[in-house]
Amino acid sequence: MSTKPTTTDLEWTELDQRAVDTARVLAMDSVQKVGNGHPGTAMSLAPAAYTLFQKVMRHDPADAEWTGRDRFVLSAGHSSLTLYIQLYLAGFGLELDDLKAFRTWGSKTPGHPEYGHTVGVETTTGPLGQGVANAVGMAMATRYERGLFDPEAADGSSPFDHYIYAIAGDGCLQEGISSEASSLAGHQKLGNLILLWDDNHISIEGDTETAVSEDTLKRYEAYGWHVQRVAPKEDGDLDPAALYAAIQAAKAVTDKPSFIAMRSIIAWPAPNAQNTEAAHGSALGDEEVAATKRVLGFDPEQTFEVSDEVLAHTRKALDRGREAKAEWEKGFAAWRTANSERAAEFDRVAAGELPEGWEEKLPAFETGKGVATRAASGKVLQALGAVIPELWGGSADLAGSNNTTIDKTSSFLPADNPLPEAHPYGRTIHYGIREHSMAAEMNGIALHGNTRIYGGTFLVFSDYMRNAVRLSALMHLPVTYVWTHDSIGLGEDGPTHQPVEHLASLRAIPGLNVVRPADANETAIAWREILKRYTKEFGKGAPHGLALTRQGVPTYERNEDAAKGGYVLFEADGGEPQVVLIGTGSEVQLAVEAREQLQAAGVATRVVSMPCVEWFEAQDQGYRDSVLPPSVKARVAVEAGIGLTWHRFVGDAGRIVSLEHFGASADGKVLFREFGFTADHVAAAARESIDAAQR
Repeated sequence: MSTKPTTTDLEWTELDQRAVDTARVLAMDSVQKVGNGHPGTAMSLAPAAYTLFQKVMRHDPADAEWTGRDRFVLSAGHSSLTLYIQLYLAGFGLELDDLKAFRTWGSKTPGHPEYGHTVGVETTTGPLGQGVANAVGMAMATRYERGLFDPEAADGSSPFDHYIYAIAGDGCLQEGISSEASSLAGHQKLGNLILLWDDNHISIEGDTETAVSEDTLKRYEAYGWHVQRVAPKEDGDLDPAALYAAIQAAKAVTDKPSFIAMRSIIAWPAPNAQNTEAAHGSALGDEEVAATKRVLGFDPEQTFEVSDEVLAHTRKALDRGREAKAEWEKGFAAWRTANSERAAEFDRVAAGELPEGWEEKLPAFETGKGVATRAASGKVLQALGAVIPELWGGSADLAGSNNTTIDKTSSFLPADNPLPEAHPYGRTIHYGIREHSMAAEMNGIALHGNTRIYGGTFLVFSDYMRNAVRLSALMHLPVTYVWTHDSIGLGEDGPTHQPVEHLASLRAIPGLNVVRPADANETAIAWREILKRYTKEFGKGAPHGLALTRQGVPTYERNEDAAKGGYVLFEADGGEPQVVLIGTGSEVQLAVEAREQLQAAGVATRVVSMPCVEWFEAQDQGYRDSVLPPSVKARVAVEAGIGLTWHRFVGDAGRIVSLEHFGASADGKVLFREFGFTADHVAAAARESIDAAQR
């Protein structure tokens, strides 16, 4: 099979034009019915979206998750109708009633596209620029997947070759995340990525002259992209023939991502609303909708008008999809016959299963020895990398500090990169100092499927990533964030680099599991549990953030209950505990030392390590009560960050040893002492809590 273009000629009939104009009518009517939304961009983009879905992309509306499909990302997610209408016309499962229910409770057509909610939506978009970075991640994943299963195939001949198409607006390209991602895409020479820019010159505040005067095409050319501009037709409408030719030219360039600028007029051809900021985010109004329908040759008295002839024409996409998939399956069958071992590996990966015996490769760490959890994580990654080929990732230029280099001899870089370890199918990704786009690219990689992705930086820089991390959680994506240097313990770099509020802030994101292991053995169990939770037996996935120490911490006996998120690390001597000490990460050792003091004074003290609050709260009530007995009101939680997480665990009589202010520049041990993170302070807090519980 070949993914290379065969012709630049576009077959375009009156029915095609009528279908495009029908899309415009549906966009107006959908927004008008609900009373709010973004009609203008969906109207002006109708020719481009129709051309992609009906004339360009390889997809099967009857099987929206077909491995060989092209992917489409609507980065300009506010124009969700651009996508919904094409999904309806092509037969992906949406029907007219779904468009009539646009932006209403329980509908399949929410205000912005949501992955997993609407068939055919490849990613959740809305926060501008995220989709651009998602598309870059998908293009990266396509190349890595090809390297796993069909690396020797000639360009364009593999069943794993496909294209990533994205539509972005002015707002997407103004957001810094798209600049980060586009720079990396050019550096990586992602020739399977085609980005269409809706250059309509309008944003919410009016003409984009209010904010932008750069030459965007030159910017993308400087990034290393192949750039083209598509001129509109004389009447101002997008020109499908010119766009189609530009896409075919882009597909012919295999060593660069492609950027196509499409000059459009927002809300075209509305007589009064076109080219206005009002058309961006407001219903056009009954009179303007009626006037526009007259211009397009539709009955102004009808709403949601779709002729049987038009729908029959556009639903031929189902026939074309079935034929395209059948043709692809011939090539896929030939590949399977010629590559039986790789085919078995593909089946395993596609099924979401891990290799047999992979858990046996997890390292075990000697008790008592001080090991930084970031170092332990690095050893786990290198051990698992040898047996889980789909596991890959890297760092935002901090690999040596994050310990995220899974293979030092293999870097994911284009073939002509001068570095000796460069390989187009390499294991280690160099994201560059681009934390925000790294997170969104990881989302794109996870969405693409068939690989397992991680990425690292310092915990304090998770602030740069937060919007993409939130979307990871919203989409239930199996991505792993490796956040090291997790407290004031990192030392002399000072308060700019010392996370204080970050653990509590990240735990506040619904669906994100924050894992802060106490030692090396907990770190190995954490990685094991994360990978197991990314298998299909767990159903919907969830992103994980590993918060890891820079400094060494004592290593305790391995306890399998760490996978439950919270467990009894040391039991009270002398009967029922009088007090429970709860710790995470590097502060668990303080709880252990405080327990020794308290036990020596005759106070029965239990130490609970709680590496993951979310995992612990998912356990049944019986288990949770066995770890934190309701009868024991005296409790102390200790964590070198703000204490917001811990109030619900310690109760009214409890005490929290926390950090409610920024850090300082000094050795980590000095900071722990000066800010009260000592065994003496924890023991004193325990006595206070015991007194409070007895009142």
